[in-house]
Amino acid sequence: MEQLIHNSEDKEVVVDLWQRCGLLRQWNDPYKDIARKLLVQSDWFLVGIVDLEVVSTVMAGFEGHRGWINYLAVDPEFQRQGLGRKMMNEAERLLQDFGCPKINLQIREDNLEAIKFYECIGFSEDKVVSFGKRLIADD
Repeated sequence: MEQLIHNSEDKEVVVDLWQRCGLLRQWNDPYKDIARKLLVQSDWFLVGIVDLEVVSTVMAGFEGHRGWINYLAVDPEFQRQGLGRKMMNEAERLLQDFGCPKINLQIREDNLEAIKFYECIGFSEDKVVSFGKRLIADD
């Protein structure tokens, strides 16, 4: 049975999961991302556990205007069993309980499986262009 816990004791296991899910990029240090999240709304860093193994993660955040979702991951061996939906339901509950009116997330345009998943759980594409500016390099 899956449990949701609100922090990560084992960063290596989480980073390995993200690697297997194809979430890592060379310009983002996942260990720094974890450390940053543990400083801000750390109880919104959710980790799903099955049989004492980390099988899913999601980071939720709220800056007062929009909620954000990052690092939703489900172990490939556990995909299509409802764990991604369960993680998102909990993240949405946290955000809604905090008064968040809307959730945003970013999906790489070639990640068609993720696009389909988010559409199935009620998300739709906003007609916006996403810009970013790196303030601190993760090298």
